[in-house]
Amino acid sequence: MRKFQTLVAAGAALAAVTALAGCSGSEGDTAVRIMVPNSPGGGYDTTARVAAKIVEDEKINDTVEVYNLEGAGGTTGLTKLVGSQGKDGELMLMGLGVVGAVYTNQSESTLADTTPIARLISEPDILVVPADSPYETLDDLVEEWTAAPGDFPVGGGSSPGGPDHLAAHLAAEAVGVTPTDVNYVVYDGGGPLLAALLSGEVELGVSGLGEYKDQIQAGQLRVLGVTSGERVEGFDAPTLTEQGVDLEFTNWRGLVAPPGIDDEERDRLVQLVEEMHETGAWEDAMAENGWTDAMLTGDEFGDYMTEQDEQVQGLLSELGLV
Repeated sequence: MRKFQTLVAAGAALAAVTALAGCSGSEGDTAVRIMVPNSPGGGYDTTARVAAKIVEDEKINDTVEVYNLEGAGGTTGLTKLVGSQGKDGELMLMGLGVVGAVYTNQSESTLADTTPIARLISEPDILVVPADSPYETLDDLVEEWTAAPGDFPVGGGSSPGGPDHLAAHLAAEAVGVTPTDVNYVVYDGGGPLLAALLSGEVELGVSGLGEYKDQIQAGQLRVLGVTSGERVEGFDAPTLTEQGVDLEFTNWRGLVAPPGIDDEERDRLVQLVEEMHETGAWEDAMAENGWTDAMLTGDEFGDYMTEQDEQVQGLLSELGLV
């Protein structure tokens, strides 16, 4: 079986989530700003805003600001973060998408230039169509897709090298479509992709499960397959593997800080995430969004990003996409 999965270290998970907002809820906390390096409505945006609200509601930190800086698959934001060397209180919500975008956008700034704070969650991708789509099942879609892949637009909320892009091409390979023949259409986040899906601009959308939970539950979207090894609790959607498609794929998200911050600031941010992670509100948010706890902090998270960088580079090369 073709697998592309995160290595979820449950024991390390407690250390990451609190980094989102600051250390303690004492008066005079240093404000924390979380940059989301793509558009509102996507997975990065949702994760950042959910975490920030919990940090404030639980009085872990007085002030948490979330803002969006779109461009180049997240590498515009990455370049800004790296340029903020030594600046306290700055974080960027990132994940597998930024790992790949560094290659496909030939970014001079890389994740190795940042200070790793925490990996927060992992989640599967979904293959999704509008409720009025003629494709009732995955088999219906595969029949059309394999017949004329160039005429079958597939939309994703990440740039080339990102999780939606990788999942789309790995799924194509698994159902018999040559990956380089995939007509992949890039959207900057889940919001623009949703509009394209509902308007019929693309035949198939590939995105994180949590991004479209409301639309799925409201009956606007139909999930044809989930890339996890097992069904996700709370979502009535079949996995790819149970439908005979030999693929498992897992996306992840985390937080990084600028380079050059001192150990005290790094520890403050890690502790902040740890405190958030221990709240019942965060546990509820993970269940509601179909996220899996994937906490990993500090140098261990840095080592993990290095492993992911090597894996993504090899996969993009293997698929002929770089």
